[in-house]
Amino acid sequence: MISAIVDILSLVVGATSVLPSQQSQSTHASVIAAPRTDPGILERQALCIQRAKESAPVALVFVGDSITQGWEDAGAASWKATFAEEGALNLGVSGDRTEHVLYRLQEAPLTRLHPKAVILLIGTNNLGHGTADARETLDGTVKVIETIRAQVPDATLIACATFPRGERFNQQRGDILQVNQAVARRFASDEHVVCLDLGSKFLDPDGSIPRSLMPDYLHLSPEGYAVWATGVKHALTKRP
Repeated sequence: MISAIVDILSLVVGATSVLPSQQSQSTHASVIAAPRTDPGILERQALCIQRAKESAPVALVFVGDSITQGWEDAGAASWKATFAEEGALNLGVSGDRTEHVLYRLQEAPLTRLHPKAVILLIGTNNLGHGTADARETLDGTVKVIETIRAQVPDATLIACATFPRGERFNQQRGDILQVNQAVARRFASDEHVVCLDLGSKFLDPDGSIPRSLMPDYLHLSPEGYAVWATGVKHALTKRP
């Protein structure tokens, strides 16, 4: 009987192992605001901070990494067709991890922009760069969401689940799924947070990622941005 109880407890602990904890949040890099220091991206980081500090109020703000920055490149047509007329601001910086977004939010809070909605996509670089495991990536993602909610409490936050990456099944996809599931559970009762999971939209029936949507199995093609734009547009209709 004791052995059976221990087995059950082990399963429970394992199933919740990526849930954020106060102890883990205080001891790792993913939750500590940090600027980018690599020379190739300093100009973009400064530009996004400037945009957040100086732009007029906007209806929509996009926050994230290179996939968000890509609305200005491969996603330009979908951006123009779907978001430009509504008034949207792109605050995506290639290579950003959760700690870098926290730094930018610290330097230039979103409060003065008075957005109706904030669209967030972050976390893939925490895992992809090897600087964080699933639990730490979850902690960082939760802190980013909580920071945005505190800065613009009346806005809807569309928390986009991290997209799958890698042509076929791999360990990082498993970590991504764990983080996405835990984020959705964490904010299930917050009516201002819409957890948008489009992951299956980027997969073929055999679980592989088609190059037509992600040419390098990470960044989106124009067709991939059209998928994301459609999903965000639908989620915007769920705003309270």
